[in-house]
Amino acid sequence: MAVLGLTVPIYGFGMSRKTYGWLIVLLAGLFGCNGNKTKLDSPSQGTIVVAADESFRPLVTQLTEAYSGIYPNAHFEVVFKPEKEAINFMLQDSARLAFTTRKLDPQEQAVLNQRKIKGAAQKIATDGVALIVNKANTDSLITMSELSSIFSGTIKNWAQLKGGNQSGVITLVFDNNNSSNLEFMLRKFNVKRVDGLRIFTTRSNKEVIEYVRQNPTALGFIGVNWISDGDSPLSAELSRDLRVMGVTEKANPTSRNDYFQPFQRALGLEDYPLRRSVYILSREAHPGLGGGLINYVARDAGSLIIEKLGLWPAIPYNREVNLK
Repeated sequence: MAVLGLTVPIYGFGMSRKTYGWLIVLLAGLFGCNGNKTKLDSPSQGTIVVAADESFRPLVTQLTEAYSGIYPNAHFEVVFKPEKEAINFMLQDSARLAFTTRKLDPQEQAVLNQRKIKGAAQKIATDGVALIVNKANTDSLITMSELSSIFSGTIKNWAQLKGGNQSGVITLVFDNNNSSNLEFMLRKFNVKRVDGLRIFTTRSNKEVIEYVRQNPTALGFIGVNWISDGDSPLSAELSRDLRVMGVTEKANPTSRNDYFQPFQRALGLEDYPLRRSVYILSREAHPGLGGGLINYVARDAGSLIIEKLGLWPAIPYNREVNLK
């Protein structure tokens, strides 16, 4: 009998009944393994889970939808979580990729190392944390020194800031107590304890915007991609009745030109003080759909979407045109 290119003697020609029985079991196992083998995803097809910090919802949604538009058999199940939870989701093998503002720390990398997974971190853009205030609040300029005093608890009232017409206790509004926006600001100003700070957390960047719109003493912190897409009706609607604050690193600015808002040019030229990197973290162990998306975002037309959203792509798209 010939099986898989091998010639197997038939029972009755020098083979015991017991040996023949074991051979049949072995062959059945071989056929079973081949029949049930899981098909791996590839850069153009399959389904994977992607975790992302909620502050990047507009960015991640547009990137994954654009990629699926090119490859209809490529599907992404996107889960939005606070950054710490998104990273843990990937480390637990519940997601293939994670969109974050930082690389893995040594303890997190050790989790992948234990499973003999190298992992990767690809920087795709420069983003900014936007400071937003109610339209009735004319305090639309702030220095990094003043922000540091707010986060240290030295400045608690709008009246303590230079210029503007607002008074009342400053309420710092974030999307989540584990969000990248809050973590970034705490790291920026080396804040270890938040007990003395008036912090209010919502459930999303969109809810931060709504809260600030209704509360003149609020100071909101959001990912700028929520309001920086000039072609998006949602961005236009969310920006309504808000002011985006200008921020300066100068302790004693002399004009409005010393202040910068978190929009594309100021991010790319590194003028905006509250800029941050955007990474895609990967635990992919084969050339699959995750790698396809990363290449599209970092080295292909995906960077045009990053530009459209008002962020600064890490690798600008090559627009060379050959003229004859």
